[in-house]
Amino acid sequence: NALGSTESTRPPSGYEEDPQFSWVYDLDYDAFKKDVLALGKELEREQGENDVEHIKKICRWSNMFGVLGLSTMWMGLNPVSIAAISLWKFSRWTTIAHHTLHGGYNRVDESKFFNSQGFAAGSVIKRSTDWFDWMLPEAWNVEHNNLHHYRLSEEDDPDVVERNTRFLRELNAPHPLKYALVGFFMATWKWLYYAPNTYKELKIVQMKKEQQPVTANMLPTEPFTLKTFFVDRHLLPKEEVPHTWYTLPDLFKNVMGPYLVGHFFLLPLPALAISPEAYQNAVLSLVLADMLTNVHAFITIVTNHAGDDMYKFSSGCTPNSPTFFVRQVISSVNFKTGSDWNDFMHGWLNYQVEHHVWPSLSALSYQKAAPRLKEICNRHGVPYVQESVWKRLQKTVDIMVGKTSMIDFPPELERPQDLKAWGGTESAQAQREVLEELQRERDAAVAARAQAEIAASR
Repeated sequence: NALGSTESTRPPSGYEEDPQFSWVYDLDYDAFKKDVLALGKELEREQGENDVEHIKKICRWSNMFGVLGLSTMWMGLNPVSIAAISLWKFSRWTTIAHHTLHGGYNRVDESKFFNSQGFAAGSVIKRSTDWFDWMLPEAWNVEHNNLHHYRLSEEDDPDVVERNTRFLRELNAPHPLKYALVGFFMATWKWLYYAPNTYKELKIVQMKKEQQPVTANMLPTEPFTLKTFFVDRHLLPKEEVPHTWYTLPDLFKNVMGPYLVGHFFLLPLPALAISPEAYQNAVLSLVLADMLTNVHAFITIVTNHAGDDMYKFSSGCTPNSPTFFVRQVISSVNFKTGSDWNDFMHGWLNYQVEHHVWPSLSALSYQKAAPRLKEICNRHGVPYVQESVWKRLQKTVDIMVGKTSMIDFPPELERPQDLKAWGGTESAQAQREVLEELQRERDAAVAARAQAEIAASR
């Protein structure tokens, strides 16, 4: 589905150049890709036992917080137990499961524990012992590892904050109310939005494998959440409500129910041996820790690709093409980087640029990679954004409440040879037609400039 070929990255004739995109006009996409790939291959060659020992250390830190929180949560509500459980849950997902399921240790971990094949997947036992959270690991793999990473900030990326909060951006309400809704979402987003929506993406993949139709009027790119079940179906016109990809009993049985029952009611059962009050304290501590880890994860995850300095795109691009690597950089943001403790608290999500450029490297490799990739980007003139997580939180909230918007990358500045129309829905054919028209316009512009240069030389 990749289209055409041309060397020019200048806009077509008649296009008024915008200073905001001046970095694009003379960017050597191929040279940028060459440098990025070379660094990635070097980092991959250097991975070994040190990377495995590093992730084992992070596991020990995570487990330490888990033991501290679980062993004290029955004593009464206290911030130490709640914070410890929150950090345990946060690190188990963001650093351990995240990099393992991306295959960051597949080549170097001889024990095969930190291996993407089978980690947390296949059974409730594997899920509960490797990574137990609201999301079904198999569904998260589809939504995150495939769709989000390879369709970043496109229409098919399920994690575009600007689109997913359209209801809030367009809500005719005072800003204090909008900010209150953002606060509620921060404390609940994993079970309210993320678990249902990742399961939707898994269901769509299963439907396509079974050759069932997935059409544009089914709204496959719209978020499918608990809000869809309990609010949208009652307030929105039928044509604005996505297709019912699954039922609530299905969601409870296969995704959210095992975690709800296992984590909040079975896990604290030993406290009953002390007293009913101890069990109640343990349950409440787990609930509050879940809210806290939701907030922590929101601050470090949702902010990775949102802000008025982040780009979004009207078309897909071929994975590992020059355009692909540029997009991973200009649509991602890093936070403060450096020490293991700083990175642990950020869930290693402070290396988002490096992670999107090379998804299957280890956590330790990202620490090595960051200053070198930043230098490559600066040398080629590709915007590399790194700011405090708190500044990025403000930029993300501004997007959510409609104060600001992301940057639309002009289709005229795309490299048509790198573009791709993803299949699977009726919109894919329409997208192909747009890309083909763009290719024809670009080819005509290149030919016109060549003729003008020939005429000038005479």
